[in-house]
Amino acid sequence: MKYLISVSYDGSKFNGFQKLKNELTVQGELERVISKIAKEKVSVKGSGRTDKGAHALDQKCHFEINLDLDIYNIKRSINDLINKSIYVKDCQKINDNFHARFSVKEKCYHYYINNKEYNPIRKDYVYYYRDKLNLSLMEEAIKIFIGKHSFKNFVSGKRKNYDCEIISAKIYKENEDICFEFIGASFYTYMIRNMVGALLEVGKSNMSKEDLKRLLDNETEAITYTTIPACGLYLISVKYE
Repeated sequence: MKYLISVSYDGSKFNGFQKLKNELTVQGELERVISKIAKEKVSVKGSGRTDKGAHALDQKCHFEINLDLDIYNIKRSINDLINKSIYVKDCQKINDNFHARFSVKEKCYHYYINNKEYNPIRKDYVYYYRDKLNLSLMEEAIKIFIGKHSFKNFVSGKRKNYDCEIISAKIYKENEDICFEFIGASFYTYMIRNMVGALLEVGKSNMSKEDLKRLLDNETEAITYTTIPACGLYLISVKYE
């Protein structure tokens, strides 16, 4: 039987989502607990990886087991046994053709920046940025990312293909924080953290909107920005057809 679970987690307590030998990870914890419940070795597939320190409000994962169990009992059993920085919000049975990663229609990510007074209690959950930022400049610049582009200058590591489509990108205030919101079908390694890092340079007037477009169009690699920390990054939702 194949199941889909919705999972939230505090990424500051894990070495990323993907299972790593001798490291505490979200995928590793899910596999450990579900294997114990099912009394068989279980492989858990996520909608995508999140970086070390990045959080999720609604990560989606699927797994297959030989037992046909009640979905409420699966949810309760996982939550009883798993690390308390992970919580399974929902469980449902799915058809054999469904895949948590390859069936994704769109994902929504938020990146939160505290541009006010530093708060040590929130250091693992929002990125503190002390420099003054021009929100209007960033609001205009972020629109450049919308559409289909090659994101080679915003992806860490080498890939055969850097093409990606961003459906929506915007910036707004959420309480005292600045929220950068990106919606798309897929995102590559460090891509959001790099895009926000470049937008911060725009907000400080160190980079123009035109410079950002040149980076996106792969016309230059000379314009630099910083890959910002994962602490402010949240996987908000994953949607399917």
